[in-house]
Amino acid sequence: MNQDLRNLFKETPEKEKYTLNPGHKERFSNRLDQELPKKAASFSFFFMKIAATVLIMISVGIYFYVSNRAGVPVENPSIVNVDQKPESQEISLGDLSPDLKKVENYYLATINLELAKLEVSQENKDLVDGFMERLADLNTEYQRLNKELNTIGPNDQTISALIQNLQLRLQLLQKLKDTLIELKSSKNETAISI
Repeated sequence: MNQDLRNLFKETPEKEKYTLNPGHKERFSNRLDQELPKKAASFSFFFMKIAATVLIMISVGIYFYVSNRAGVPVENPSIVNVDQKPESQEISLGDLSPDLKKVENYYLATINLELAKLEVSQENKDLVDGFMERLADLNTEYQRLNKELNTIGPNDQTISALIQNLQLRLQLLQKLKDTLIELKSSKNETAISI
């Protein structure tokens, strides 16, 4: 059964004559046109491609022109004193990442809020002064850790020490607040019992 298909197809129409129904070719052609419309829109699409390419090239050219113009020095340059030491940008905990900035801002805002809420009177002045001295020590340590952050560079130990310092300050203020509340309530109880 080894037959060449080409020969078979050539011989078949000669042996059998098939006739199509009248109008079959027209109906098939119309249906084909409906399913697969002619490519008349390709001409306008071609111009859209050209316009987009030209627009991109103009945009890139303008970008490079503007960026090169920004690098051109001004006619009156300022004179920099060479003897001056350049100002170094000191970084803080908040400059390292947005998350650390949120943490630092949260603690500093809460510490300032707690400080603003403190009610200092003559009776509790000594107690508040003692807590403020500890708070000042923690603040000095925080500044030292910031200097270490700038000299050594950011590392996990320094970052965690800075965060712990902020936490300790907040805890200290909350402990002071609780102590003042206890002191006030004990004075009220002694005043009631007298």
